[in-house]
Amino acid sequence: MALVTSRLSDTLTEKARSKLGIRFGRFTVAAIAAFATTEVVLTICAGPLDLTATWASLISWFSGALVSYVLSRWAWKRKGRPSLLKETLPFWVVSAMVVAILTVATKFGYHSAAWMHLGGAERVLYVDAVYGTANIGTFVLRFLFFHYVLFASSGGRPAPGAAEEALASTDPGPEPFARAAESDPEDDDEDLER
Repeated sequence: MALVTSRLSDTLTEKARSKLGIRFGRFTVAAIAAFATTEVVLTICAGPLDLTATWASLISWFSGALVSYVLSRWAWKRKGRPSLLKETLPFWVVSAMVVAILTVATKFGYHSAAWMHLGGAERVLYVDAVYGTANIGTFVLRFLFFHYVLFASSGGRPAPGAAEEALASTDPGPEPFARAAESDPEDDDEDLER
């Protein structure tokens, strides 16, 4: 059992340290920050401001989308001025699809809270929960789109120096006998002591 646990732990650690794992972790941080922003703004809009479902959803979505945009660029290590057609516009198109889902979820939350005769803090918390569930549901879809489409490296041509790097990584180095002849006898004594 310990061997299986150790292998599973090693596999998960390896996946988490991969390029995909690091990006997923960074995107998770961005998504949590955006989610927290939308939830706080939605609570204010649905609670003290008593806005309609549409306005509450739109304002909270836009607040979270701004946070998501900035932090998604950080997650994929984008620096400098973003490309309007290749990065900014597609991000906001996806965000518009997300806001449609979140608006429907918010309206459902408002209407189902009324059907259940919820009021005050119960109503606000219920609407927050429905909105949050819908937001979490879009998380994986957004990550996949951002990673494999929006922020994907151009797959058409390799980066400069990629061919040389690939050749260097496949070079086995000197023959084993040559390595043995080149090694220092003192190093061999240290290896035997370990």
